[in-house]
Amino acid sequence: MAFEPRYLMDKINNLLVELEKPFVGRSEEAELLVLSLISGEHVLLIGEPGTAKSALARRLADLVKARFFKYMLTRFTEPDELFGPLDIAALRDGKYIRVTRGKLPEADIAFIDEIFNANSAVLNMLLTLMNERVVYDGYSEIRIPLLTLISASNNVPDEPELQAIYDRFLLRHFVKPVSEDLWGRLLDSSWLIEQGVYQEARPVISIDEVRAATSMIFKVDVSGVKEKLLKLYAVFEDQGVHLTDRRKGKALKAIAAHAFLNGRMKATEEDLYVLKYVAPRDREEAEKAYSILLDEVEAREKHLRELSEIEANLREAKAYILRSSELDPRLLDYLRSFETLREKLEKLSRETGDEVVRRRAIDVLGELNDAIDLIKRKLVL
Repeated sequence: MAFEPRYLMDKINNLLVELEKPFVGRSEEAELLVLSLISGEHVLLIGEPGTAKSALARRLADLVKARFFKYMLTRFTEPDELFGPLDIAALRDGKYIRVTRGKLPEADIAFIDEIFNANSAVLNMLLTLMNERVVYDGYSEIRIPLLTLISASNNVPDEPELQAIYDRFLLRHFVKPVSEDLWGRLLDSSWLIEQGVYQEARPVISIDEVRAATSMIFKVDVSGVKEKLLKLYAVFEDQGVHLTDRRKGKALKAIAAHAFLNGRMKATEEDLYVLKYVAPRDREEAEKAYSILLDEVEAREKHLRELSEIEANLREAKAYILRSSELDPRLLDYLRSFETLREKLEKLSRETGDEVVRRRAIDVLGELNDAIDLIKRKLVL
């Protein structure tokens, strides 16, 4: 059955909305998991325990009605635990067959916790599974239906023998604890969960539709961003952020998936921000890569970050203005700088072609005008 692009885009966006619903402060992680699903790539979430990594993965599987496999690895984990035990009856007949029911080879979506704890036997099998969607075991070749492998780790691996599997995760994200301003919502959400009140995950998209979306992203026009992408690779290298050839090539897939997730069949510079999940190797490089993207890419995220910083500074300034006296010389300084800033915000709200940025600029402009009125009342102007 053929699906229209807009139909699939709407389905994927509904999936993202439903995935994020019960979680507080996890919109970025939810988006990343959906990107991994539709791109057919694997994602690694790096961060401390208790940050909803496995819960997000399980809810994603429920929303897709996918077969789900979850396991935590240790250095003592045997291949049988992941890939299934040998069929003893078949072995007596000289056949080497695994019983894979309920195991990783039959999963559509899998979550492997602490993947870098695995021993070499498990790692070698995981490598071919991630690369080729095939498990080689003795004389048998098991083709698997895996859509995406979601994994978690507390740290970035340093051991040379782990670098090959680390590089197989095209998408990597450093998960942070929920920010302080969301702690209140986190308490409310946790209290409901402890009472057994859950937001049930009813399927919102079929596996056939997911696979159709994966095929559709190869029809996204990425020609317009290739030149900028090559420039970014050069900047990354110059700043010490190295991408392997595999990651350089596969980045276009992530960029196309980001465009599709945002309702477009043509990639724009905004989609290059997905490189913040592709380029960095560790936390230090993650900050460096994001800084490079903010400097080099003209897109929504850059404007939204600037507007958030302006808003935070405005609130701090308003608190000072409320405490100050009418004779405070800083009030005139604030007034002059705010009037200059108002021109900048008015220009941005007029000229931006991004409706999200325009609305955000108007909101911040409203706060700025309130601050200007507050100064004028203090100065009786």
